[in-house]
Amino acid sequence: MTHADEKAHKFPRITSWSFLAIAVTLTLNTLALYLTPDESEHWHYVIQRVFYFPIIVAGLSLGWRGGAIVAALSSTVYLLRHPTVGPFDWIDQCLEATMFCLVGVLTGVLSERERKQRESLRRTATRLEEVYRELQDNVEHLKRAARMTALGHLSAGLAHEIRNPLASIEGAAYVAQTEPDPTRAAEFLEIIRKETARLNGLVTQFLEFARPRPPEMIPMDVPALADSVLNLIRQLATQNNVTLRRVVDETIAPVRCDPEQMKQVLLNLVLNSVQAMPRGGEVSVSAEKTENMLLLRVKDTGPGIPAERVDEVFDPFFTTKQNGTGLGLPIAYQIVEQHGGTLAVENNAPGGCSFVIRLPLDGKEDA
Repeated sequence: MTHADEKAHKFPRITSWSFLAIAVTLTLNTLALYLTPDESEHWHYVIQRVFYFPIIVAGLSLGWRGGAIVAALSSTVYLLRHPTVGPFDWIDQCLEATMFCLVGVLTGVLSERERKQRESLRRTATRLEEVYRELQDNVEHLKRAARMTALGHLSAGLAHEIRNPLASIEGAAYVAQTEPDPTRAAEFLEIIRKETARLNGLVTQFLEFARPRPPEMIPMDVPALADSVLNLIRQLATQNNVTLRRVVDETIAPVRCDPEQMKQVLLNLVLNSVQAMPRGGEVSVSAEKTENMLLLRVKDTGPGIPAERVDEVFDPFFTTKQNGTGLGLPIAYQIVEQHGGTLAVENNAPGGCSFVIRLPLDGKEDA
């Protein structure tokens, strides 16, 4: 608290209206008291009560000191107007004057206490505002730091993923350049073509993750989506000795979403499940309604995900596949999130894992 604030607490500032009310009321009361004849005792009694008004106003405005001063003035005026004529009159007048002083001091004390509490609350509110602003600034700093950290991880992951194809391209180009046999040179040129396509796919996926396309929300038939994805993956599943199972509620009404993006998400999840079981197994795709949500589940009987790595599944460039880019699941996560839904992974009790998509049945509002 500053010196000015302390001074304000000791000597509260009186307003012009308060001073005017005190001065006018005290003056009029004094005049009325002295001009009223002694025979009108009931009017004297009323005027004595009115003296409490300037005393209370002074206590509220000036604190206990001001209340005491105005009470002392009121007592002086009252005692001078009513000279004592007997012991009982003296006691009565002293009690009245004492009441004047008690009311003035008590009102002032209570007023100062309330004023101090109000000032304390004001300082607390100001401090809370400062803390809130500092907290907001810290949150923004943390967000910027998190973005920079994420950018660093993305850059490192992208550099790592690009380095291997570039090394293959460099080696194949050198061999193709020095290889006298055209057939052998063509093999290395094919390697260059495949690695270039791999790089192009990596960059394309990275751009999809960094700048996702906003969804075009239209009604989508859920059973048709499941059939389309299973038909696309059926040949690969057969080659891997994987059984595909479809468990879809045919009564599900069309859901507003971007059909192409949701097809991309579901295809990615089913493909990951099939590739996770090179020795065969089963993948089931189910769809059902739960209250106001659509529940899509891709469940496999593969090896599952180590418990300590589950939290990393949706991190960019995290992958358990030898030639995976680690961007498929983060892109799927972003797409589902843009639709107002959630994508989660959970390990099954017997074995394998399940990817669960939850989408609002009424779809997300158009942007």
